[in-house]
Amino acid sequence: MKPVFPYPTLVGDVVCDVVSVSVDGKPLPYTKVSPAERVVALHETGRADWQEAVLGLRARLPDDELREGPWEDVVCLAVLTEKATNARTTARLRREADGSHTGSIVLAHACHLRRATLSLAIVATVDGVPGRLVATDERDWYVDLREAAPVRQRDIEIVQADFRDGPQEWLRPYKDSPWIVETSGDMPVVYLNTAAVEGLMEVLSGRGGSPAERTLREMTASHIAHDAWTTMFHTAVNDLDVDEDGTPVMPTGWRESVLRAMLPDVLPGRQPTDALYEIDERRAKGFGWSELQTGIQYAAGRRARVARKLTTAVRAVDGAERITD
Repeated sequence: MKPVFPYPTLVGDVVCDVVSVSVDGKPLPYTKVSPAERVVALHETGRADWQEAVLGLRARLPDDELREGPWEDVVCLAVLTEKATNARTTARLRREADGSHTGSIVLAHACHLRRATLSLAIVATVDGVPGRLVATDERDWYVDLREAAPVRQRDIEIVQADFRDGPQEWLRPYKDSPWIVETSGDMPVVYLNTAAVEGLMEVLSGRGGSPAERTLREMTASHIAHDAWTTMFHTAVNDLDVDEDGTPVMPTGWRESVLRAMLPDVLPGRQPTDALYEIDERRAKGFGWSELQTGIQYAAGRRARVARKLTTAVRAVDGAERITD
C-alpha cells in the first residue's frame, strides 16, 4: 500500500542497489549477495566473530522530475532497521556527476540479531516544510545474519524445545502447552514442546503411517498453522507505523505478506488501504474490535485449510468404521 500525502511526491522510480559488501574490511563473496532477491547473507562468511559489515550503495532517482518539481533541499537517505533489536542506522548518500547517489551504511553486529531491513528514503523541503518524505524504494533489501544463502522468502521457523526442563527458561511458563507461536522477531517461530505430549514429535515429523497417524498429523499441523496465522495477523496490526497524518502504513517483510493474504477475508470488499485504516481504527478506539475476531478466525482457517483437513479426517474415520462393521 502506498500512503497518501497531502503534498506533492515523486512519481518516478527510486531504486537502491547494494554494489559491494565487506565484513571487517574483507570483501564478502559475491555468492552471498543476490541482486535479484535483494538479500545479503552474512552467516558463514568465514568470520564467526565479526564486528561490522559495510554495505556500498548506489541509488537512482528521477532527476528530471526532481528538477522540474517543487522539491527543495533533496536528501537521499539509506535506513537500516531491525524491529527485533529496535536498531536504526541512517546514512546520507551523495550525488555523483552521473546523477546517481552513492555512499555506504554500516551494520554493527552487536546491534542486530536476525534480519535487518535496508530501505531508501528521499526527503525534501515541500511548501516550506523541511524533512518531508517524498519517495521510497518500493522494494527493500534484507540483510540476513542467520542465513548462509541470500534468499528473500523464508518459511516460518520450527523449533523443537523442552518447555519444562530445557535451557530456554522463558518457555517454562508454557510447559503445559504443546506449542506456542513467537512473533517478536523478523521471522515468526513456532516452538514445539517436546515434553508436553508423548510421541507427538514423532507423529509430526513422520511420514506415512497408519490412517489414524496420518489424520492426527494433518489435523495437528492444521491447528498449529491456524494458531500461527492468527498470532501473526495480530502482531502485524498491533505493530503498524503511521505517516505524519496518522494513516497506517503497510509494513514490510512477513507482516506485509500476512496482511495482504488475510485482509480480503477479514474485511471482504475493501481495498487494502481502507481495510488497514479500519482495523487500526477499531484496534485503537475499541469499537468493533471483538466483532473483527470472527473474520480473523475465518481468514486464518482458510490459510490453514482447516475445513479441508477436517473433511479428510472425517472421511478417514467414517471409512475405518465401515471397514470394522
